[in-house]
Amino acid sequence: MKVAFEKGLAQSEKAYNQLTEISSLFAKIVTEEFLSTWQWWFGLALFIVPWIVWFRLRKKDSTGRLLLGGLLTIILSLTIDLAALSLGLWSYPMVIIPLAPFLFLPYHFSLAPVAVMLALQFKPKMNPLLKGILFSSIAAFGGMNFFNAIDFYNPKNWSTLYDFIIFLTFYYSAYAVTKIESYTKLDKGKI
Repeated sequence: MKVAFEKGLAQSEKAYNQLTEISSLFAKIVTEEFLSTWQWWFGLALFIVPWIVWFRLRKKDSTGRLLLGGLLTIILSLTIDLAALSLGLWSYPMVIIPLAPFLFLPYHFSLAPVAVMLALQFKPKMNPLLKGILFSSIAAFGGMNFFNAIDFYNPKNWSTLYDFIIFLTFYYSAYAVTKIESYTKLDKGKI
């Protein structure tokens, strides 16, 4: 039993060393191949511009609720992407930030959360079922196909319908947390 554990530790360390080599290779690719391309600068802008737009357009008295929905979207996006990437279901050929290239993507930290937050605050009285379907259709069939066309996303054999379901999950999860009524200030009431 102890021998198997020790062997597992050695193999795990070997895998981490290979991962470090892969990260170094991604850093080299970014600095030598991507940095001077319009695609890299576009990808960098995708980290920054959506947040500027959201900051200007956000419903200021709902900022906390919206940010909670955005944070949940980031967590779900990262979790789903890491699982799918490790299973080889899709890939992101365009690397923007070489540090943890599978984690630091504009989809996770900017595009998905900002799009969900803007969708939540736009026409708040609209039927949430219809709104979620509309949002997910635009994100999956428009957004993901656009990123596939410019080589930011490689769906391999992944169906856009599955992307639609993922975006539907993002939207309704964020919608649910923004509807929580139990927000109160921490300095009020008892522990």
